[in-house]
Amino acid sequence: MSHSTTRRVFLGAASAAAASRVWGANDRINVAIIGLGGRGTNHLNIYSKMPEARVAGLCDVNQTAREKSQATLAKNGGDKAKEFVDMREAFADPSIEAVSIATPNHWHALATIWAVHAGKDVYCEKPACYNIHEGQAMIAAQEQTKRIVQIGSQHRSMPFKIKAMQSLRDGVIGEVYLAKGLCFKPRPTLPHTEDSPTPPGVNWDLFLGPAPMRPFNELRFAYNWHWFWDTGNGDIGNQGVHEMGVCRWALGDPQWPKAAVAMGGKYGPPDQRETPNTLLASYDFGGREIIFEVRGNDTNAEGSAPPAPRPTADKPAPKRPDTPINVTVGNIFYGFDGYMVMNDTGYQIYKGTSSELVAEEKPQRGEDSTRQHMENFLAACHSRKQTDLHDPLANAVLSAGLCHLANISYRSGHKLNVEAGPKFTGDPTATAMITRPVYRKPYVV
Repeated sequence: MSHSTTRRVFLGAASAAAASRVWGANDRINVAIIGLGGRGTNHLNIYSKMPEARVAGLCDVNQTAREKSQATLAKNGGDKAKEFVDMREAFADPSIEAVSIATPNHWHALATIWAVHAGKDVYCEKPACYNIHEGQAMIAAQEQTKRIVQIGSQHRSMPFKIKAMQSLRDGVIGEVYLAKGLCFKPRPTLPHTEDSPTPPGVNWDLFLGPAPMRPFNELRFAYNWHWFWDTGNGDIGNQGVHEMGVCRWALGDPQWPKAAVAMGGKYGPPDQRETPNTLLASYDFGGREIIFEVRGNDTNAEGSAPPAPRPTADKPAPKRPDTPINVTVGNIFYGFDGYMVMNDTGYQIYKGTSSELVAEEKPQRGEDSTRQHMENFLAACHSRKQTDLHDPLANAVLSAGLCHLANISYRSGHKLNVEAGPKFTGDPTATAMITRPVYRKPYVV
């Protein structure tokens, strides 16, 4: 299908018909999964077991991935789904009512924009956008079409984290002046690998999409596309964007900071990755701050309870947890009356000069935060209320935007003075990094 033909379908009668569709409370929504790698397979396993959804389409540039997904769908008791190589064909299919996007980062914005203009509701993996410009374009498209768009920041649907954030709003540790995000995940080095012919069954042009055309290299395919600037955002925009979003959540989801600065590097044996494996970023919100740290080499954890003071006759030892939370991937929040340590195993709250444990919470056994987040998305598809979403697009774009600010500061080598928009007046180097130097036609955001 040509780009011009697809555009006519998106903006014509098919889009209008899809936009007028209203689901009953018990209707199953026909979902197409776009991108069938590791995360897309996770989407498939969840949707195919949900009574609210029917997996009606499978889309990937890799024939092998589509075949494996059909087998997984059959194993889960689903009927064979339609297959698509080009996502535009899935968006143009009137039987597809919603799409779940699990492509590499550089496709998130354009896939979402095309989908909403075709009348589809969208669940899209994090980060919301590959760069700042694309995030603003996504928001404009969503506002124009009024489609439901949920970003895969599933932490926002975890009951114990919702409870933790309510505790912060209620002042359990006083005013929060610092939110810290940690992304300590050892990543293997990428040894030099020569370019090679594109494997049979892979559409390399569609994989690259908006990114510059390059020869096929297996290091730029599968998961490792995260570590190249053409297609990824490093670990701060990969795992880190989850914890960045939780940092903003703890501060009440502020808009853009006044200033941002980041420094770091690629430390360890030389390899082919482009993004830093060590990064420290700071964001000034005027009286409040976010600090974010990425460590891609072996490291210790942070956040465990300090040793308890020796008890005396008139002062018993402060309470300590049986199992202190040690954070490698998660958050620490500091208030004027105490601090909270949190990761996916739970949270603990400490107060006073003795750092006494005053509260802790763990997730319920068997909880699946991605399924909870997808249930929230499907419920909003039924209600047609953006306010029902746990992390609406405009908010998720801001969380991704902080990751982009860190990368811009790191790559430009200087602190950013941020104005609403955002924009960087008098800083042409940073301004140029708001978007790509050029988009490959027809994959233009």
